Amino acid sequence: MAIPISYNVRSVLSRWPAALVAVVGIAGTVGVFVAMLAMAAGFQATLVSSGSPENALVSRAGADSEMTSVIDLEQLRIIADAPGVARNAQGNALVSGEVVAIGAFPLASSGTDANVQVRGLSPLVLDVRPGVRIARGRFLQPGLAEMVVGRNAVTTYQGLDLGSRVEFGGRTWSVVGVFDAGGSAFDSEVWCDAIILNQTLNRPDNIFQSVTARIESPDHFDVFTDSLTADPRLTVQVDGEQAYYARQSRVVTTMIQVMGFLVAAVMAVGAVFGALNTMYSAVSARAREVATLRAIGFGGGAVVVSFMMESLVIAAAGGVLGCLAALPVNGFTTGTLNWQTFSHLAFSFRVTPGHLTAGVVFALAMGVLGGLPPAIRAARLPVASALREL
Repeated sequence: MAIPISYNVRSVLSRWPAALVAVVGIAGTVGVFVAMLAMAAGFQATLVSSGSPENALVSRAGADSEMTSVIDLEQLRIIADAPGVARNAQGNALVSGEVVAIGAFPLASSGTDANVQVRGLSPLVLDVRPGVRIARGRFLQPGLAEMVVGRNAVTTYQGLDLGSRVEFGGRTWSVVGVFDAGGSAFDSEVWCDAIILNQTLNRPDNIFQSVTARIESPDHFDVFTDSLTADPRLTVQVDGEQAYYARQSRVVTTMIQVMGFLVAAVMAVGAVFGALNTMYSAVSARAREVATLRAIGFGGGAVVVSFMMESLVIAAAGGVLGCLAALPVNGFTTGTLNWQTFSHLAFSFRVTPGHLTAGVVFALAMGVLGGLPPAIRAARLPVASALREL
C-alpha cells in the first residue's frame, strides 16, 4: 500500500522555510550547470556554422589548422581545375585561396589588445560562401588596402566602424563594409584582399594558408577529394568545411565542459548536503507520524518511497527554478580565445531543450542522493518507542 502523494506535498508546504533552502541550493547548481552547457554549445555552434556542406577546405597534409598550412599558387590552380568544383556563370572556378594572420586590435570593453583573425581572400569569396552577405557598405575591391569586418567584430573591437581608417601591419586600411555571416566565427574576423595582406606581411604573393572550394554538390565531394589526394603534384588533405570547424571547436568546448562539470560537482555537494539536512530534519520532526503510518499498515518500503517523493519534489522545484534562472543567458554574447588559432572569438550562449532536460535530471539526481539516507532512516524508526511519545 502506497502513501498518497498529496501527503508528501502537504508535508513539504508545511516545512517550506527548510524546503526553500534546499530548493535554492539545487537551483543555483542547476543554473550554473545549464549555463556552462550553453556556453560550450554556443562556442561549438559558432564554429561549426562557419562551414557549409557544399564547401571543402584544402590544406597542407598533416596541418592541424590553417595557421600551420601552406598552399602555393600552382597548387591552387590544380585545385581549381579538379573535378567537382562548382563554377559561376563566367566559368570561373569557385575557389578562394586564403591567407590567415593575427592582428592586435583593442577590445571595446576594456581597451586591451586582443588577437583578431585577419583573413585575406579571393574576390570570389562571396560566391564560395553565399551565406555571407554585406550588411552595410560594400565589399572590398581587389588590389586595394580595404577591409570588410564581421558584425561581431564591429562591436567587440575599437576602431573598426564603417568608414574608419585602421593601422595594421604598417599599412593604413579603409573599412568599407560590414558583413553578416549568420552568427558564425567569420563574424569575428576582418577580411581583406589576400595579395595585399601578403604584401603587408612581407610574404610571397603566391603563398596561401588554405583553399576553400565550392563543390557542385555533396555527392561530388569524394570525387574531388580522390582527385587531389591521388595527384602526385599535391601533398594536401581535404576536409568538409563543417567537419574542419567542428574539429577546431573541440579543445575549447571540452575545456568549458570539464570546467563546468567541476564547478557544478562542487556546488552539487553543497546542494546534496542541504537536501540531506532538510530531509533528516523532516524525519526527526515527524517520527510520530511515521510510526503512526507504520502502525496502521504502511510498510517500510512505502515510507522510503514517500520520503523519496518529498525529496524529488524539492529537487524538481529546484531544477525548474535553476533552468528558468539560466534562460536569460540564451543569446548573451561573450568572447574567448580559440586555442586552435590563438584568436579572439565572439559567440553567443545557446540554451537548448536538451540542456534544460539535463538540468532537471541533474536536480533529480541530487534529490535521490539527498533523500535516500533519510528515507531509509525513517523506515527503520522503531514503531513502539515512537508511539510512546504520542
